[in-house]
Amino acid sequence: MRAAPTILHLDMDAFYASAEQAAKPSLRGKPVVVGGLGARGVVATASYEARRFGVHSAMPMSQARRLAPNAAYLVPRFPLYRAVSETVMELLGRLSPLVEPLSLDEAFVDLEAGGLADDSRSARAVGEQLRLVITAATGLSGSVGLAGSKMLAKIASEKAKPDGLLLIEPGTERELLAPMSVRTLPGVGPATGDHLRRAGMTVVHDLAEAGEAELVRLLGKAHGAALYRMALGHDDRPVVAERDAKSVSVEDTFDVDLHDRVRVRAEVERLADRCVRRLRDAGRSGRTVVLKVRRYDFSTLTRSETLRGPTDDPGVVREAAARLLEAVDTTGGVRLLGVGVTGLADFTQEDLFAQAAETRQGDAVPSAAEEAGSGAAGPGTDGRGTERPETERPETDGPKPEESGAAQAVLAAREDAGQPSARRWSAGQDVRHETLGHGWVQGSGVGRVTVRFEEPGSAPGRVRTFRTDDPELRPADPLPLVRDPVDYSSWPASLPKSRSGAVPSAGATSSP
Repeated sequence: MRAAPTILHLDMDAFYASAEQAAKPSLRGKPVVVGGLGARGVVATASYEARRFGVHSAMPMSQARRLAPNAAYLVPRFPLYRAVSETVMELLGRLSPLVEPLSLDEAFVDLEAGGLADDSRSARAVGEQLRLVITAATGLSGSVGLAGSKMLAKIASEKAKPDGLLLIEPGTERELLAPMSVRTLPGVGPATGDHLRRAGMTVVHDLAEAGEAELVRLLGKAHGAALYRMALGHDDRPVVAERDAKSVSVEDTFDVDLHDRVRVRAEVERLADRCVRRLRDAGRSGRTVVLKVRRYDFSTLTRSETLRGPTDDPGVVREAAARLLEAVDTTGGVRLLGVGVTGLADFTQEDLFAQAAETRQGDAVPSAAEEAGSGAAGPGTDGRGTERPETERPETDGPKPEESGAAQAVLAAREDAGQPSARRWSAGQDVRHETLGHGWVQGSGVGRVTVRFEEPGSAPGRVRTFRTDDPELRPADPLPLVRDPVDYSSWPASLPKSRSGAVPSAGATSSP
């Protein structure tokens, strides 16, 4: 635990929905829901206006439509969200070499490692200016939490929402945590929370009063001891710049239950191919193939098979997933399928065989590549001479609630599917008309598509309806949310180094 609140947690406010409101002037201040729009779609993010009606992430889209029938329901646009995320993460990287991203819109920052803060005043100044710069660069708002530990910094940013800053002074942790629900603490989900409730523990103060021995008796040694420490406000986890992924997976939820065994197998093979594409894009391989099947009655079965060595061969993963499927009864119908790979590595079984062959050959004759002063498979290759693009690592485990569970499956399916075809229009999709310019799809059906023509920063635009096969209407790429973003290349040079005296005024208000 630190003596100064130099761990910062940033969480963008209702990220996907806020990005859609910024991109579509007619939706500002109105309820917006982003997620899968099918019969079994799930809410990914709801704007604060929609949350007033009870809509929240991971809720079935059908339920959200009943609660907020007049909200705008849009498909996610990942190219836009990634572009904004890259800008935000670049800004965070200017503050410290230790930045730990948790998702596209959430990250921890160690301000002490960046030399920008070593007390409450300097930490608050950094947090206030960060919020201003993020808004100027992206057009969106984010909430900041500052504390002496990761757990408390994350709790602080949640309490500061929306568009606020909360700093927790070291020494006040127990007083702050005491009245909070036990569900506030990391690792306390619905099942654990219900178990604690039955034992008479509903707030963090109850956990601290119960003592470590009682929590260990209720939850086991590891979980009980960790929960007791957190109830006292203790968390010594460091900010880690690189978090290694534990798995790569894809899922699909189907609008109608699948009963045809041949169709089920075909879907499993398709998911296996998608999973391997993600695996290869991340430059990884995996040893264990996992199949997930959710049946008609919502019962979920998981089966796994561990291979002799890591692989990124789509044929191997397909065959393993198909074998796992044979052991699952799907006669009643299947509503969700998923394929994943765990036990990740940076090499494949084939690489090991090649290394063994090279070892047997010894140092006999150098290869042409070695004569030229480089390896046969240099940077940017996959070890077999094939170029592999440098991409972001796969998603880390433990997604935030806003992007968890079934919502992840729906969004992953949309992401891998790419832009809808030119004649299949989805609500929220970017389009361009040869004469009227850029717009977005408000809705489509019975051979017609309705488009609102507006751009970020413009006034609310006019609405026009076209035939779905209108030759002048085409899908388009998202436009930047800020037309003329400020130049932040010199930031944070204006911030003083720690112990340097006066703290500049950021001009922003912050929560107490």
